[in-house]
Amino acid sequence: MLAHEVLDPPAGATPRGAFLFLHGILGRGRNWRSIARRFGEERPEWLAVTVDLRAHGDSLGQPGPHTVASAARDLAQLALDVPVAGVLGHSFGGKVALAFAELRRDAGRPLASTWLIDSTPSARPDKRGSEDVLRVLEVIGDLPERFDDRRAFTTAVMDAGLSRPLAQWLAMNLRSEGDHQVYGVEMDVVHAMLEDYFQQDQWDLVESSEGRVHLVVGGRSDVYDPDDRERAARADRSGAAHLHVIPDAGHWVHADAAGEISELLREEVPSPG
Repeated sequence: MLAHEVLDPPAGATPRGAFLFLHGILGRGRNWRSIARRFGEERPEWLAVTVDLRAHGDSLGQPGPHTVASAARDLAQLALDVPVAGVLGHSFGGKVALAFAELRRDAGRPLASTWLIDSTPSARPDKRGSEDVLRVLEVIGDLPERFDDRRAFTTAVMDAGLSRPLAQWLAMNLRSEGDHQVYGVEMDVVHAMLEDYFQQDQWDLVESSEGRVHLVVGGRSDVYDPDDRERAARADRSGAAHLHVIPDAGHWVHADAAGEISELLREEVPSPG
């Protein structure tokens, strides 16, 4: 089972549905903890749950194949006190969220709400818009396997040309192994999942969602190209889905615009059935 954190609901609250928060590649569930906690406090009918996707955080050693669909099936195995009725995913986690919504729809138990945070449903075999992520993967792949401490890791990452905030964020995945620190992400699995992610076209799931899917786009992000943005706008105009563009946010929308994300969730997520 995937590692996950159930955030305590407000005193006296009785949640009726669980809302999952999914990170992107090289992230982990706690990246979303502050937004998830605020959501649970402001919408006490929901139980907020942050999840470590396979190959990340404490969700290591999951069996193959390592695909978006497998990551979605992992979510279906979570044992929670209330049924899962909503899901949010950033970047890679967005396609996992959509694949999970498809599983639930096909089982006759559709989710009330699915949110993609700067995650285009398009296939991108050329990997366009993800150049920064690919550069990070290259840097991680070239690093030594072990480090004396966290500072040695962040220094090595910065020496490779990445920023200090990014190095500190990546260091959240370090884990102790004896007297050393190792990078706690299964990189071979990550590469396999990314290859599958870039091949997936999920627009049909968005356009047949009957308004249950919300697309949140960073205005300064390159993940959605002009054709993607126009297709998302058409889905919004038709009522098939909902488009929210946050002009001043880049790809890391939850870091650039945490307040805006929280406000959208508070106002736009329906109550669980």
